[in-house]
Amino acid sequence: MDLGTHAGFIIASYAVCLAVVIGLILWVVIDRKRQEADLEELAEQGITRAGAAKGDTGQTGPKTSEAAKA
Repeated sequence: MDLGTHAGFIIASYAVCLAVVIGLILWVVIDRKRQEADLEELAEQGITRAGAAKGDTGQTGPKTSEAAKA
């Protein structure tokens, strides 16, 4: 594979893009864990969503598998 005289720039741009994508994925994974921990802490304090009845799971409709059965 011959990238010509611009090989350094091409490889560098792919490396930067890969680093950005990996960084974004890590950011999302870390933020999800933090959000779940915050929600668990709020649930332990008895704080729920506004308008949620006790025992409400937050589901707005039937699951996909249940909808397919109907």
